[in-house]
Amino acid sequence: MISFLIRIFMSFPEPLQEGDPAPFFSGKTQDGKVISSADFAGKRYAVYFYPRDNTPTCTTQACNLRDHFKSLKDAGISIIGVSDDSVYKHVNFAGKYTLPFPLIADTEQVMLKAFGVYGEKTLFGRKYMGTKRMTYLINEQGFIKKVINKPKSKDHTAEILLGFGI
Repeated sequence: MISFLIRIFMSFPEPLQEGDPAPFFSGKTQDGKVISSADFAGKRYAVYFYPRDNTPTCTTQACNLRDHFKSLKDAGISIIGVSDDSVYKHVNFAGKYTLPFPLIADTEQVMLKAFGVYGEKTLFGRKYMGTKRMTYLINEQGFIKKVINKPKSKDHTAEILLGFGI
């Protein structure tokens, strides 16, 4: 029993912390392109993890980033969204809401687990496994500058700008 619990714990690491190096990642986006952390070397970027496309809170969050995308771009901050939805679902979600940033389809939860955002959640007293809503701000040197736990979907852009000191 103890070895089983250890395997479960090891499979779902804790979220990364400020000052940790950002893990290498690579994934397919809604455009069919493969992007990786190497594409953002020497740049500031935000990786935001969200549970599901086309759900109310996730849509509000994505639309907030879309509506303020120019401010983020002008500040030199790239945005990358990640969920374990399929590329097909990302195509529909990005198209429906005209999202100008990439959404990585992490269907195998590799990136989610590397950042420590996949694990046990509770909703209405029911426990289940899923993606925790979190955002990591990565600096030009590839280190986590700030972790935004439970971002405010309606004000997420402001949280990102503030996290980068802008």
